[in-house]
Order: sequence, then C-alpha cells, then structure tokens
Amino acid sequence: MCGITGSHGKADGAALVQTQRMTAALAHRGPDAEGHWTDDNHVVLGHRRLSILDTSQGANQPMTSCCGRYVLAFNGEVYNYQELKQELDYPFQTTGDSEVVLAAFKSWGKAALQRFNGMFAIALWDTQEERLLLARDRMGIKPLYVHQDSTGLLWASEIRALLASGRVKRQLNRAGLVDFLRYQTVHGPDTLIEGVRMLPAGHWLMADDSEVVTECWWDAASASHSIAELGEPWTYRKGPASERVRSILMDSVDLRMRSDVPFGAFLSGGIDSSAVVALMSEVGQQPVSTFNIAFHEDGFDESQYARLIAKKYGTDHHEIRLSADDFLAAVPDALAGTDHPSGDGPNTFVVSQATKNAGITVALSGLGGDELFAGYPVFRRTLDLMEKQWAMSWPRGLRRLAGQAYRTVKPGVASDKFATLLTGAALDPASTYPISRRVLLESDVRDLTNIPHTRDSVASWCRENLDTSPALDLPVLSRIGLAEMHTYMQHVLLRDTDQMSMAHALEVRVPFLDHRLVETALAIQDSVKYPHTPKALLTEALGDLLPSEIVNRPKMGFTLPWEMWMRGPLKAICREGLDTLIEREVLNEGAVNRLWHGFENGTITWSRIWTLVSLGQWIRRHDLH
Repeated sequence: MCGITGSHGKADGAALVQTQRMTAALAHRGPDAEGHWTDDNHVVLGHRRLSILDTSQGANQPMTSCCGRYVLAFNGEVYNYQELKQELDYPFQTTGDSEVVLAAFKSWGKAALQRFNGMFAIALWDTQEERLLLARDRMGIKPLYVHQDSTGLLWASEIRALLASGRVKRQLNRAGLVDFLRYQTVHGPDTLIEGVRMLPAGHWLMADDSEVVTECWWDAASASHSIAELGEPWTYRKGPASERVRSILMDSVDLRMRSDVPFGAFLSGGIDSSAVVALMSEVGQQPVSTFNIAFHEDGFDESQYARLIAKKYGTDHHEIRLSADDFLAAVPDALAGTDHPSGDGPNTFVVSQATKNAGITVALSGLGGDELFAGYPVFRRTLDLMEKQWAMSWPRGLRRLAGQAYRTVKPGVASDKFATLLTGAALDPASTYPISRRVLLESDVRDLTNIPHTRDSVASWCRENLDTSPALDLPVLSRIGLAEMHTYMQHVLLRDTDQMSMAHALEVRVPFLDHRLVETALAIQDSVKYPHTPKALLTEALGDLLPSEIVNRPKMGFTLPWEMWMRGPLKAICREGLDTLIEREVLNEGAVNRLWHGFENGTITWSRIWTLVSLGQWIRRHDLH
C-alpha cells in the first residue's frame, strides 16, 4: 500500500520538481521509502512506499523490469501474486507482489489486468513504445486522480498531491458542487476540483505523444450477466449458492492474510466483520488480532458482540475504549486528514488511528457485505415500492396531493423523499434509487446555490445502466447492489476508508470485494439471496461460524452524539466551515443560515449540516475559489 504520482508530456526539470512536490504531499501514505524515475524526456514516476510484502529496499519503487523496458509505480496489493509467479518465466529478485505485477505486464501486456486479484492503481511506462499505461482495480478500492492540460498529464493517489504540483488551479468545480450537495460526495469521474478527474474503476488510460485513450477493462454488470446466462444451479438454488459463497469468501480471506508485517481485523460485532474474523480463524495458523472501538456510553457501544466473537475464536482481542470526548478531540485531525470532504470520514479516522497505534499495519474489514447481500434498508424498500406500481396509474396531480398529505401527517426527510417519488414516472430501481441516497433534496440545492440546473450524476447513471442490458437482465436486488456499489460504496465508503486509513499509514483490505464474489453475488436470484431477511444467503453460507446472537442482533451502525457536539464543543468548527462557504460565495448566505437555524431548533438533521461543514473546512484548508 503506497501512494503514486507522475507526469507525462515534457519531462524537464520543472516536471521533475512538480512530481517531487506531489510525492512529498503523500508522505503519510508511504512513510518507509520515496523514489522517482524519469527518462528525462517524456515521463516522471513518483512513489511513496508503505512496506507490506518484502520489506527490503530491493522492493522499493519505481521498479524497472529485468530487460529495462518497463518501469512500474504501483499502489495496492495483488493478492494472488504467488500463483501468478508460478506461471511467469522471469528472474525474480524480490519476494513481494510488485515485481510479479511488472513481470506480468512484460509477459501478457494489458491482459495481465484480468489475471490480477486485488486492489490497485498502476502507472507503467514502456520505454520501447514510449507509452504510458494507468490502470485502476475493478471495484475502485484504490483511487487515482488525473489532470490533463496543454503540457500533458499529471496523476496522483490523492487530490492534495495534484494541488501541490502547482499546475492545478485551486478552482472549485461548480457542477461537482451540486453533486456533492445532493449526495455528500462527487461521483467519478468528476471531482470537486476543476480540471481533476478520477480514472473510473475497472478502466485503463493509455497515453503517448499523439493521443490519450481511456477504456473499460472490467464491468460488474457484464461479468455477472455472463455468469448468470450459464444458468448454473448455484444461481437459483440455496444449497449450491451457499456452498459457492462460502468457498469464494474463504479463499478471498485466505489471500488477504498474506503479509510480511503484523495484521489483524476490524471487529465491530456485526455480521460482516464477524464473518471475516471467523474465516480468518478457520484458515489461519495463529490467533487473529482483532480490534474493536468500545465506548463508555452504552447508547453506542457494541463491544459485547465483538467480545462474543473474540471469545468463540480465541482471538488476540484489543478493546480500545474511548469516551465521546476522546472521539471529539480527534475530529479536527480528521478534518485535516481529509483529501476529499465527506459526511462519514471522522468515524473511519478514529478506528484507523487506534488500530495503527496498537502496532498493526494491515487490517481486514467487512466493507461490502451490505451491498452484495442486500443488507441495507434500501433493498427491502425498493422491493416494497415496486409492489406499489399501481399508484403510478393515478393522475400526477392526485399523486402530488397524496404526497403533500403524507408530509403533513408525518413530516421529515423520509416523507419528503416519498412525496418526491410519488410525482415521478415509475417506482423501479432506476427511478427510486437516486432519491433514496439524497442528502439534500432538489429544493434545498436550489436554495443553497445559484448554479443552473446540472445533470444528476446518480439518476443519469441509473438510467444509462440499470435500465439497459446487461444490468436490466439481472435480478432486482442485484441492480440495487450495482447502484450501491457505483455510488455510496465507491465514492463514500471506499474513498473514506482509503483517505482515513492511509492518513495513519494503515492498509485496509476488503475480502467481500473480491471480484469473484461480486460476480457470484450479482448473478444469484433474489429468492435465494433474500428469501425473508437481509443477508439471509450470507448467514446461510457461514452456517455455524456465526452465533445466533450475531445473526439476529439489531443493526446499530456507528452512531455518536453529533447533535450535542455540533451545538456545543464543535459549534465553532461548524460555523467556521459554514462561514467559509458564505464568504467565498460558494453557497447562499440566507439558505445556509436557514439550515443552521433548522438544525438548532431540531427540524434539520445533523448529517445534512455536517456535510456542509466538511465541505467548507476542506475549501478553507486548500484555499479553493
């Protein structure tokens, strides 16, 4: 796990200095080594290293192939490197995965990407063809940001590194701002910085002196549809489906336990993290180190469930007990460590900090289980809405009146969203999903900004992907899962996990996002995946590995007393962030203050305000305009 940077175009002294500045800005991602390589003509590659596999200096990057033709700067892990190594005729000098990645490209070219099982962002320079390849993993676990101008390309693992180059203007992307207000994030390929884009998940970019080309090399819907068309018994029968899910998940966990440094697992006591720990205990030879953040306040303490799993599997359990004040004290540091604003970031920051302080460099996480196995309420809610399609036969005026009546009887954000749904054209996933993930409704966005109406990125993606083949041919729950993975998971959860864990040089691995498991879960019929309850297939696959107390416990989530803090000790930080938005004319003063007053009197939820606070603090810190 590392950070990569680079420049393509004219590799003069200025380009080298720019890349060196970018690489220095990523020191927190890779405290163990820094390296640069340039051909003094076309390209500069930069790398910061967090040593995980083969910690020797010989495995530092950028790394040159034995023949001298290829140069690699690589962020992430390819977990099946040992298996790939057996297929490659190459004079290996190291024992880690980076040299295997380099050898794979030497032997197989871009086709090597299809053979990798892992999370990665890759920059590869071909000295013979004088061609650059940038590539990103299938699920978008590792980020890669790109800036293109008249002098060429810049790329980096974080936005702040591109800003440090001095070549990227500190200018806010106003269309991205609207996306952020709607969904608390900006969906790729756009970002909040004008001229900076993300290389999409499962895509590669090829650049030489004449052109820059981007193509998709893996797509979840297409891959899953190809499998579903085969009609294997596991796609429609519970027994075979359970066996397949358990087998792939166990192998995924086994691969992600490969490390030359201490590793462990986050253990909240929920189904997903408990499943990862249970399988680690099954395949490992030593007790698993588990980490649970416990709180003195009973209202949001889940430690009893984590202790239950730790006791069952004899883990080396670390219960890191914090008070609400301990968490509160970390909020300013979490804001300072934010590369892209988010409403959820501080939670991941604190968990990662505590785990790293306990001596762990790699941690496995249960992220992805909800998206694959229908764990969120949106899955059940979408199925319920589809059963109410009869309501769409009513005249739109009548539906509007019904929605207004519902909002009057039961005021709140949920009622506002339901009223909006009633005035739409349909109650299918492509129509209902975007509204379910809204943080601020369109009326709020119009009040906050004078920006003309802009494309709704989530609604457009849903129409273009969920309403067309191959996604349209997949089961309904799989289509919702695709939407979850493309939106909230990829651009909030994974982005937060990367930026907040790497702020502490902690690598987080996510076994549920092994592409084999993703393809499998999306190909399985709804009646098998969700016969009656959320995650029924997952718990069936795990069998007696999980105690009934874990399977049947209420879902708590990670909840803290934000309302109290934001009205008290965090009030100054909140006002500073909101005032930045007003002073820099990012948002309208009256609308911002109305939302704040609504929060103070209890009619506006804290999360809708904190999203704006995070945005304002980020704009202030990076001096954006």
